[in-house]
Amino acid sequence: MRATSLSSLRCLTALACTLGLAACSSSESFKGEVIDGVKGLTDFKNGIATWYYADGSGHCGYDKSPNDMDVAAMNASEFNNSAMCGACAEVEGPQGTVRVRITDSCPECAAGHLDLSKEAFAKISPVDAGRVQTRWRLVSCAVQGPVRYRIKEGSNPDWAAIQVRNHLLPIQKLEWMKSGSWVEVKRESYNYFVASSGMGKGPVQLRLTATDGQQLVDTLPEIEANQIFNGAKQFALQ
Repeated sequence: MRATSLSSLRCLTALACTLGLAACSSSESFKGEVIDGVKGLTDFKNGIATWYYADGSGHCGYDKSPNDMDVAAMNASEFNNSAMCGACAEVEGPQGTVRVRITDSCPECAAGHLDLSKEAFAKISPVDAGRVQTRWRLVSCAVQGPVRYRIKEGSNPDWAAIQVRNHLLPIQKLEWMKSGSWVEVKRESYNYFVASSGMGKGPVQLRLTATDGQQLVDTLPEIEANQIFNGAKQFALQ
C-alpha cells in the first residue's frame, strides 16, 4: 500500500478546479481507441484518472517492475480487499488509451477513480493536467507464458501463503486438493491466498478460477518459502 497520499501536484490541480482556474469539465471528450487483441471483461464506465510515482510494487505485494510501468492503483471499493490485484484496465483519456495492471490500492479515491503511474498517465493526457475525466473497463492482460505462483516467506507445511502472478484474467478463487476434495483458500488483503493450517510438504494440487469461470489445475512440487513456480497453462481469450 502506498505510504503517501495523492501527490501535491494532484491536490493543487483539484484546488484549481474548485476555484475555476483549470479546465475540469465533466463532458471532456475521449480520443483513445479500443486496444486491439484484448478481451473486454466489463462495460466501460466513466471515471477519473490522476497519477503518482509508482514503481510496480504496492498493496498487491508484487516486485518492482521498472520495465513495465503501465500500472495503477484502484479505488478501495472496487479494489475489493485485493481481489483486483493483477487485473488489467483499459483507460481512455483526452489524448489516448493505455492498458494498466492493478498493483496498488488508493484508499482516498472514490469509486471509478484510478490513480495511474506517471508513465501511464502521460499516455492519455499531459502530465501537468494532474486529474482528467476518463472512461475505463476491465480487460485481459498482456501476459506471456503460464501463470506463476509465489510462495511467501515463512511458508512451511503447517502454514502456506501463495500469490498468483502473470494471469491473463482476474482471479476469482484458488482451491487446493485436500483428502480428495477441493478446498477454497482465503485471499487476504495483502494479496496472498493463505491456508492457515498448511498444505503439507507437497506435492500440492491447486485449482484457479478466473472471473469468467475458466479453471486451471496445477501441481506445485513442494511448499518452499520465497520460491516462484511456473504453472503448466494460461487462461484463454474466449
